[in-house]
Amino acid sequence: MNVLVTGATGFVGKRLVASLLAQGHSVTGLTRSPEKATSRIKGVHFVGWNPGEPVPPDAVRTADAVVSLAGESVNGRWSEAKKARIMDTRVQGTRALVDAMAAAGGNQVLISTSAVGYYGDRGDEELTESSAPGKGFLMEVTRRWEEEATAAERHGTRVAILRFGIVLGPDGGALGKMLPLAKVGINGPLGSGQQWWPVVHIDDLVKAIEAALAHDNYRGVYNVVGPQPVRQKDFARILGRVIGRPAVLPTPAFALRMVQGEFADEILFSKRVLSQRLLEAGFQFDHPDLEASLRNLLAKDAKREDVPAHA
Repeated sequence: MNVLVTGATGFVGKRLVASLLAQGHSVTGLTRSPEKATSRIKGVHFVGWNPGEPVPPDAVRTADAVVSLAGESVNGRWSEAKKARIMDTRVQGTRALVDAMAAAGGNQVLISTSAVGYYGDRGDEELTESSAPGKGFLMEVTRRWEEEATAAERHGTRVAILRFGIVLGPDGGALGKMLPLAKVGINGPLGSGQQWWPVVHIDDLVKAIEAALAHDNYRGVYNVVGPQPVRQKDFARILGRVIGRPAVLPTPAFALRMVQGEFADEILFSKRVLSQRLLEAGFQFDHPDLEASLRNLLAKDAKREDVPAHA
């Protein structure tokens, strides 16, 4: 296939692009800085695009499928300006993609990402794709984001929306932020530690995107989370065991809110999300067990650090 990817230089995008290229697909990336992206990632044709602008027609016209990964990072303190960027890059960016796909005939596949922030804080409730939305800023972001993607169906486009959980990878993402603190013993419960964390290995995430690209039966919303829900305190304990550091020093909720502001709620909220529709579609996770996943990722991280800087 010819696959158009937004966010191709990001944490998930780089991993997806490498996998697509290895399978013989051709990839076009939409990015704000095509020259910089070309110097960092080989084998991809990059085209300049800002999510607030129309998508270059030729980039869409030649694509068999579009994967939308672009968006302002939700990590960090949420100023009003940052919240506006989180919303606008997703809503306006997806709208621009859908408009361009409609103009090109609408016969491509659209894989649009979303997030389990859609469910809000739900305690021990088991959450599937049919569960009602929760409350909060990220719920509103994901609701509007998904509405823009679903609009492509009116033009005959097959649409699959993947709600990402907390993505664990060897070179960034949530694990990249937690690991340095865990290595010095700051790895205990966050708040009560009772909150459910919907985590997923990045290789399984990429595999889910590729399954949605390849199979026509993937339509509608899918939770992309590991098959075994885990409480945050258990995540911390298992990570501590894997790296040989005790997970005992807790971080009170008030301290998280002092540092992270409103974003701290997303760390403290409980989302017991299930990957029901993926499993019903026959998807098989390569990394279903958390401890095995962490050992796999940290082994990859160690190999990456062993590569000389000039390589």
